[in-house]
Amino acid sequence: MHSPEEIDARLERILPVVQKPARYTGGELNQVVKAWEAVNTRVALVFPDIYDLGMSNLGWMILYDLLNRRPDTLAERAFSPADDMETAMRRAGVPLYSLETHHPLADFDILGFSLPYETLYTNTLNALDLAGIPLLASQRTTAHPLVIAGGHATFNPEPMHAFIDAFAIGEGEEVLGEIVNAFQEWKRSGASRHELLLRLSAIWGVYVPALYQAEYDPDGAVSRVERLVESAPLPVLKRIVPRLPPPVTRFIVPYLDTVHNRIPIEIMRGCTRGCRFCHAGMINRPVRERSVDEIVEALDQALQATGIEEVGLLSLSSSDYTHILELVQAVSTRFAGRHLNISLPSLRIESFSADLMDALHDSRRSGFTLAPEAATEHMREIINKPVSTDQLLETARAIFSRGWHHLKLYFMIGHPSETLEEVRAIVDVCRAVQAEGRKAIGRRAEVTAGVSTFIPKPHTPFQWAPCDTLDQIQAKQELLRRELRGPGLKLNWNPPETTLLEAWLSRGDRRMSEVILRAWQLGARFDAWNDFFRYDLWLQAFQETGLDPAFYTHRPRPLDEVFPWDHINPGLRKKFLAEDYRWSLAGKTRMDCRERCFACGILPTFADLRRHNPGEAWQCPEVKTRRIPLASLPGADLQIPVIP
Repeated sequence: MHSPEEIDARLERILPVVQKPARYTGGELNQVVKAWEAVNTRVALVFPDIYDLGMSNLGWMILYDLLNRRPDTLAERAFSPADDMETAMRRAGVPLYSLETHHPLADFDILGFSLPYETLYTNTLNALDLAGIPLLASQRTTAHPLVIAGGHATFNPEPMHAFIDAFAIGEGEEVLGEIVNAFQEWKRSGASRHELLLRLSAIWGVYVPALYQAEYDPDGAVSRVERLVESAPLPVLKRIVPRLPPPVTRFIVPYLDTVHNRIPIEIMRGCTRGCRFCHAGMINRPVRERSVDEIVEALDQALQATGIEEVGLLSLSSSDYTHILELVQAVSTRFAGRHLNISLPSLRIESFSADLMDALHDSRRSGFTLAPEAATEHMREIINKPVSTDQLLETARAIFSRGWHHLKLYFMIGHPSETLEEVRAIVDVCRAVQAEGRKAIGRRAEVTAGVSTFIPKPHTPFQWAPCDTLDQIQAKQELLRRELRGPGLKLNWNPPETTLLEAWLSRGDRRMSEVILRAWQLGARFDAWNDFFRYDLWLQAFQETGLDPAFYTHRPRPLDEVFPWDHINPGLRKKFLAEDYRWSLAGKTRMDCRERCFACGILPTFADLRRHNPGEAWQCPEVKTRRIPLASLPGADLQIPVIP
């Protein structure tokens, strides 16, 4: 084993020869350092990407704060080293360590991996290997840390089932503390590691893959997932907090620039719009909002604790926050003269008002980002984003007329039933938006089109749809590169190969773990980074494991197919998702469910949320007839059938 002192001695030789050594030292303002021997349980929160990205992730910040508030627990951080640092660490025999005390990760009781997106999977294996911990959960003993994972990518945990001991499905604020409690009880008992897994499976929202097995039809599709022990819940219902806890305010201040150098305050969680492609919008239901006073007070504390002058008011749809105008005005009034840069990163065209633009006018920003997602009204109806082109142009006109000169538009290609003409319409819309800008401010008007490619994510109405093939994606991107050009116009796009990888990983079954392991063995790392991504290694891994990647991405699914993730319950009825998919094929839209409930299933499942949130701004008719108290949801005792 390596002591912190041994690691420090070797780091003195390593750090002067690697790029950005501040990534690896710790010691930043507001980090929490506790006496190692003074606590019962030691948790390492691991973000399997470089420090520059991981330090901008709000999820681990929340858990870091909550765990360190416990007197019996410490939480420390670890990130994936960049390639130069990894090479130096392996040569010098330095294991992956925590930033706070430089203890090896193998010394911790629990390792908690954040998996917000699927392209972190090989980095997760690499982190375990750097830490000297067996990659396969089946090979770990009581001498090894408990390896858990959470985040949006874990709503289909099956591709990583072989490597993770337990998944926290859903929101982590409460469940992580319960996992720590269960670990402490198990440790006192001296029982086997299998007994620990059984204890964890009894916690609402925890999925322990070793307690289940998958069976397959002759055509390769999953026929069913069954539990191996009677006490394991089936399905596993996502964890949810009935009321958002107080925001984090003592953010760690990095020594170097990170992706987002800002104070992130979550103003609202969940979304009621129902965009059919949007994984986050489905799995984060229902909506819960913080009050204006709570947000402003938290921001005041965070400014005092950090000195950072950029503020991110975060949610899936910030302009849908009920009191957004009041909030921006309150922030502007409270912090007048501080020259804050207020960022609203997720704005809806239909809820972005002139008053809100005026309220933001003193903020140090050059433009806005809007997400029409599709360029024709027909395609927007298919994806359930019924915004008219006139509405988009009117909003653009209002933005440019107030002096802002840059507008970024997010689009997505590859939507179900999309034609090349609908792709070409992206060019027409961007030029029309630029024309509105030039009328208002002349040639300074700039438009950037960010074009991603649709992936039919689990637990969305489009989970039955196929992905575009590589040739189809390339043809659409070539059309845009050829036609969307000129002064003041810019196009950004994702490499089609990375889209296919994300689709394979997000839609995979348990057999995908063999592909992930083999790809990592072949050298796959940092798959989210274009400079490091190796498409050929993934194709080789598929070939060597005998799996066809097209099976996961390029075939339409019958409505009665069992998905690899059907035993994970996000609170939405599969019957509702199937109905919404059929509506999309007919071009039918659903209005915002703040205005009308469509019985998706989330509020009946968590009906007691209304009692915990009496100030919510909307109602659900189903709640009146199907009340299930939140207190009756312990986890293992709750059985909610998967509706075919």
